[in-house]
Amino acid sequence: PYRPGSSIRSLIDEGVLSRSFQELTSTHLPLDRPLYSHQEKSIRKVSSGRNVIVATGTGSGKTESFLLPILDSLTKEKDGDTLGPGVRALLLYPMNALANDQLKRLRKLLADYPDITFGRYTGDTVQDKAKAIELFKELNIDEPILPNELLSRDEMRESPPNILLTNYAMLEYLLLRPEDTSLF
Repeated sequence: PYRPGSSIRSLIDEGVLSRSFQELTSTHLPLDRPLYSHQEKSIRKVSSGRNVIVATGTGSGKTESFLLPILDSLTKEKDGDTLGPGVRALLLYPMNALANDQLKRLRKLLADYPDITFGRYTGDTVQDKAKAIELFKELNIDEPILPNELLSRDEMRESPPNILLTNYAMLEYLLLRPEDTSLF
């Protein structure tokens, strides 16, 4: 078992995470559930401006170690009225399957927080918004389309998401293709 650490509420009370971060908490991100010690340490270091490397076992919550500080930074931008379109965080995965898993997690975490936008840009991402919506409905039966999830390449080029999920092969294309420069 992994050593328990502080809860999100404790980190908010200490000022490590912003007060508005509690607006993100839900059954998918409980306010009072203890984090693991390595998650807490990572969040503390990132919030103080340090870089971190988290190396721990499968299922140990490595994602929260970097995702919670990202979400905290975005909530701070929202509080300061500076959160607009534009990539603030790039979540880079070696395979589409991992990016897709993270996308599902973001849908749950951000379902009630529409101010933070996100999108997955891979080879599977459809160009046209209408076709992307149609495909989403086919693949995600009974799941709502969130207003903050950008489903198509056109949407992301027009108004880049705050959190962009992709893979390293697509990132190379995104950085080289003139039509994708608006993302960065």
